[in-house]
Amino acid sequence: MAEDRLHIRLHLYDTDMAVVVNRDEEIHYRNAAKLINDTVNTYSNILKGRKSEKEILYAAMLVIALEYEKNKDNNDTSEYDGILKKLTQEIEAALK
Repeated sequence: MAEDRLHIRLHLYDTDMAVVVNRDEEIHYRNAAKLINDTVNTYSNILKGRKSEKEILYAAMLVIALEYEKNKDNNDTSEYDGILKKLTQEIEAALK
């Protein structure tokens, strides 16, 4: 399974980071790194000189985490799982 893993380098703001990832997840890691860089750069341009670098990084993390939390609720399918299970049972019963 080692061939399914890749060693890649990501540039995150001012740090280069080596990570080992599943081959099929490489694009997600690269997109995540781009999102981090874009968000930090945006906040850095807005807040540079008024806030510390640490506060800028925290602001970027907060925005990314907030989007994650909002989208997590949109992806919750538990409400539909019960309905689909019941429909499946009814269809199977009708086909017997």
